[in-house]
Amino acid sequence: MAESTQYAELARQLSAVGAVKRELARIAPASCPAGSIAALMVIDQHGDIRIGQLAESLVVDMSVTSRHVAHLADRGLIERSCDPADKRSRILRLTPAGHEVLDDMQRRTTALVAERLSDWTEGEIGDLTRLMARLRASFSEHRPSAIANV
Repeated sequence: MAESTQYAELARQLSAVGAVKRELARIAPASCPAGSIAALMVIDQHGDIRIGQLAESLVVDMSVTSRHVAHLADRGLIERSCDPADKRSRILRLTPAGHEVLDDMQRRTTALVAERLSDWTEGEIGDLTRLMARLRASFSEHRPSAIANV
């Protein structure tokens, strides 16, 4: 097990990742802010999805999710249709325009990452990718934490 100082340093480094996320958010198209891009990515990943499932996946409040959904629908990037299983609920899905925005964002993101990491070796990039996936998996297991009560 890593020493406490290693965990503390890792926590500081993870906090600093916010700067990377902010720079990636700045390259989003003006018509589609980062939060809406995140919603598009979840819808693309899951396919047809209810708004409640989208909110849960984004880990944001339903009111925030509703604003993103309205923004995306108003721009024709998603469509909302009645859920055949529950007429009160809506199913969200990407439109071709939504797929285009995601494809454009993927190109922009890939170009920025390639530019910023141009002095990294393929092995370093592979290691980071593998470790980031492992980190994400460790945090997505949703284990109850005793830390909150400390």
